[in-house]
Amino acid sequence: MDQTAPSSTPADGQEPAPLKFETALTELERIAQAMEGGKLSLEESLEAYRRGTELLQFCQRQLQVAEEKIQVLENGSLRDFRPTESH
Repeated sequence: MDQTAPSSTPADGQEPAPLKFETALTELERIAQAMEGGKLSLEESLEAYRRGTELLQFCQRQLQVAEEKIQVLENGSLRDFRPTESH
């Protein structure tokens, strides 16, 4: 099953947002690598920047939702994570 939104492009010509955090993060990493490589044209760089910004906002929203769910599960209070020793 495809992990991104349907392949049809919205009327505004922009790519649809991914359905999963992991998919968005993977695409964002690919965009960052391509931009850091310095081989994109100006037009490609601008489009990559636009798409990267969109993906970043999507990921931030997903993380915020996850944090809110954790707060509900922890009765509204976040606690410091203390990993247990498994030796």
